[in-house]
Amino acid sequence: MWFNTDFQKLVKLHLPTTMRTAEMQQWVQSLTAPIIYLNNDFLEFRNNNLYILQHNSQVCYMRGVLNDKFDPQQRRIYIDDGDLHTRQYIYTDGEKKPKYLGTMYLYDDAEYEDTGVDFVVWIPENLEYDDFEMRAQIDRYRLASKRYKIKKFAG
Repeated sequence: MWFNTDFQKLVKLHLPTTMRTAEMQQWVQSLTAPIIYLNNDFLEFRNNNLYILQHNSQVCYMRGVLNDKFDPQQRRIYIDDGDLHTRQYIYTDGEKKPKYLGTMYLYDDAEYEDTGVDFVVWIPENLEYDDFEMRAQIDRYRLASKRYKIKKFAG
């Protein structure tokens, strides 16, 4: 409402009636072309900022932003909780603990509960995206204390 200005109509209305020839209207409208260009840039910038302000770090909003930007048709990107595995320790002889280790799985450092990631962003393998742009979008909306990892799935 406030920013919807029809500059073509405004130029026509502010010209005196004696000067409303076709040549004069075209000349004055050509003078207002840079203002129209700047106004369109401003409106685009404003709409982008309003979109950013409408979204926050909640999972549903972040998933929506990522799907809007990187997978608008199929919307396959989703966010899940981080992997929370407990650590298993190997003891020395001096600690007098049992030596049988049983089945142990080796995980990445980011997959343990005390130093791991807080959430995982799952992306389809066949989706083409720029990794830096994806991380920038996630960093814009995530809370500063939350850590994440991007993983791919077959889909």
